[in-house]
Amino acid sequence: MATRNSIGQAREVLDRRLTPLQPATQFAPPRLGWIRAIRDALGMSAAELATRMGISGASVRSLEQKELTGGIRVSSLRRAAEAMDCTLVYAFVPNTSLDATVRRQAQRVLDEQIGRTRQTMALEAQEGEVRASAVDAQLDSIIGSARLWSGRGTKR
Repeated sequence: MATRNSIGQAREVLDRRLTPLQPATQFAPPRLGWIRAIRDALGMSAAELATRMGISGASVRSLEQKELTGGIRVSSLRRAAEAMDCTLVYAFVPNTSLDATVRRQAQRVLDEQIGRTRQTMALEAQEGEVRASAVDAQLDSIIGSARLWSGRGTKR
């Protein structure tokens, strides 16, 4: 099982690796899809791509349609890429950073916990302030715990 330290290191390594890929919109597929765009740019007909892939021309057109609808398999994309002397690359590109996603989630969990505590304190006519240092310690505790993504406070 991964330790808290190794999870944090993995997050840092992935953030450094994925940050140059942001924003992900720069990799949005062309209007007709990647297969068609690359094929057209190479001046390759559907029949020629089909021959290189060992399938029929109709199958190439079907692949191009499936790519547009999201119904294509990664293995099919890989085969098409290889047939056009390309390399298929896919990645999950975080909208911000993995660290920011984890911290935002920990804040949600903490906000929910504080909300419950404040409700209880109000019922008992108690008042109290939450110190910033206590908040940071609680966030770190939540980040290193199993409750970060499970149970309450996990909804976006």
